[in-house]
Amino acid sequence: MTEADTISSRLARMRERIRAVAVRAGRDPDAVQLLPVSKTFGEAAIREAVAAGARRFGENKAQEMRSKYEPLIDCGIEWVMIGHLQTNKAKDVARIASEIQSLDRMDLAMALDRRLQKEGRAMDALVQIKTSTEPSKYGLPPEELPEFLRRVARETPTLRVRGLMTLAINAPDQDAVRACFRTLRELRDRVREEGIGNVELERLSMGMSGDFEIAIEEGSTEVRIGTAIFGGRVYGDSYYWPEDQAVR
Repeated sequence: MTEADTISSRLARMRERIRAVAVRAGRDPDAVQLLPVSKTFGEAAIREAVAAGARRFGENKAQEMRSKYEPLIDCGIEWVMIGHLQTNKAKDVARIASEIQSLDRMDLAMALDRRLQKEGRAMDALVQIKTSTEPSKYGLPPEELPEFLRRVARETPTLRVRGLMTLAINAPDQDAVRACFRTLRELRDRVREEGIGNVELERLSMGMSGDFEIAIEEGSTEVRIGTAIFGGRVYGDSYYWPEDQAVR
């Protein structure tokens, strides 16, 4: 990484790119937030991002979030869980995270609620919706959202649903990518019009390093950016293991 190509400079460039896309799309640039995704990167990289003004960081694995929490506690970081979460990891997320963006099933909501009640906390949540046909993608089927919102509001009082999240299809076809984001926005609009679950669903978390411009054009209020800020990642084999099989 050269002096002119640092995490700080990448953050600055990404913020400017986000603003430029929003303006081009006729949107208020302040309406689109940046969530740096720090998965697989260590303390030094995150501290550099903090020094450049970042305070919220997305993590894919509860175990990795837990390992970073204590060494970085002096930074005042708000940790955001964005990856698929197993119910047996709800304890760590309820204790550490300020938000979960991958709420996708009722057993997880109930596990988090039980743990949050023990911690004496509440947590913001985004419901992850499956908008692509890829088997590797997680998420609640769109047609199940209304009843899910009703149940969360009724049965899990510590979870405050603030919006929706999705992962677009991983494909070179930009129309297919755009369709995933448009599906999420249209679903949100329908639910808001019907007043389901008594939630506002103000937020749409969609878009990553490779597709954030399309996401902003389709109404994203937060883009999750990792590679364009921290650089390419090298994954060890253990990163792909289910967390309940990983070495503790």
